[in-house]
Amino acid sequence: METSGISTAYSTNLRDRPLSVMRIRPAAGAPCRGWLTAGGQTIPVALGRGGIIANKREGDGGTPKGTFRPRRLWWRADRHPRPHTFLPIRAIRPEDAWCEDPDSRHYNQPVRLDRDHGGDRLQRGDHLYDFIIEIDHNSRPRVAGLGSAVFLHLARENFSPTAGCVSMTKSAMLRLLPRLGPQTRIVIG
Repeated sequence: METSGISTAYSTNLRDRPLSVMRIRPAAGAPCRGWLTAGGQTIPVALGRGGIIANKREGDGGTPKGTFRPRRLWWRADRHPRPHTFLPIRAIRPEDAWCEDPDSRHYNQPVRLDRDHGGDRLQRGDHLYDFIIEIDHNSRPRVAGLGSAVFLHLARENFSPTAGCVSMTKSAMLRLLPRLGPQTRIVIG
């Protein structure tokens, strides 16, 4: 009896800590689809239209192969309550965007939309960016042309390919967020 009590307490404590690793692999025979495995769960994901690739380039549609860390959660506070997570969190504002221009000094960084800065608007009409997990792909150092705006975000209803991100259902995202922290390794490939 005591052993089962210790085991239950131990497993409860594990759920209260960030995951050490999550893995994303392509699905057999469907390079634009994949599986995310973390904390004993396996969930379907959509990948980039180019599948998982080792040599990511801007605009190639590939999801980069490698090991990354989550940096921050961006979320639509006007649509959803603040989610629980170990990650730093920021509400998405109407002027928030992401620079995808390799010629800009702000390449692969968040920017404020104005007449001097364009970019991929983070506040979208659809729900794809209601939750965005920013990862550290091509961030230290940032190299022009090696890919930008690679996120984990919500999937389209038909799970169609992304432009290079990893996407999942809202329910999967909400199950994953409480287990992610800045030290969680995201292994893609």
